[in-house]
Amino acid sequence: MVYTSINNDIIKKIKKLQQKKYRDEYNKFLVEGEHLVLEAIKANAVDFIILEENYSFDTNEKTIKVSNKVLKYLSNLDHPQRIMAVCNKVNNEVYGNKIMILDGIQDPGNLGTIIRSCVAFEYNTLVLSKDTVDLYNSKVIRATQGMIFKLKIIITDIISFIKKLDDYTIIGTDVNNGSNVSNFKKDKKIAIIMGNEGTGISDNVKSLCNKFIYIPTSSNCESLNVGVAASIIMYELGG
Repeated sequence: MVYTSINNDIIKKIKKLQQKKYRDEYNKFLVEGEHLVLEAIKANAVDFIILEENYSFDTNEKTIKVSNKVLKYLSNLDHPQRIMAVCNKVNNEVYGNKIMILDGIQDPGNLGTIIRSCVAFEYNTLVLSKDTVDLYNSKVIRATQGMIFKLKIIITDIISFIKKLDDYTIIGTDVNNGSNVSNFKKDKKIAIIMGNEGTGISDNVKSLCNKFIYIPTSSNCESLNVGVAASIIMYELGG
């Protein structure tokens, strides 16, 4: 069977996953493209796969086929991929020795970059404040290049979360009062906090930090992109 109508109830339900409120309601999200679908399969996150009717893909996962018209309707890309998947969100509760915490990050590209860097520098867990850009936003997912499936990610009230980290060094960024990240003494269990692109770490969260760092840069550069800064800090403190 090939789904050819955008008015089909199943197709309309899949289309709703382009909106955050329905991703939250159904506890599912969409990925597009063979690379992301393969990563989702490896992570056992796939509910079912959506294939354009003439597209061949070898899989044991549940699959539905759709017409090109329906595929274009379901996709939010200018040039839709011929394969998509509906994936189940994963609830992560366990966290390890190296944690990255994001306080109000808004740009999907920044979040995607930080996720990739967490995996690259072996940070066990990423914690997102509830006002951070939606993890399952399609732009975030594409920016992660599949790394979203290789990391423990928790969305929570970060103030309550940080207060539970009794045996961790809580590290914030502060250009004026922080230590040079290159000279910072590395602790066994650390939680690094990166703040909003415009306003930085909120005051309530900053008050919970017990150490601060900064990245020395040229006076010609006013500031670093938060995704770049987080990546540098994770590299410097990752050993």
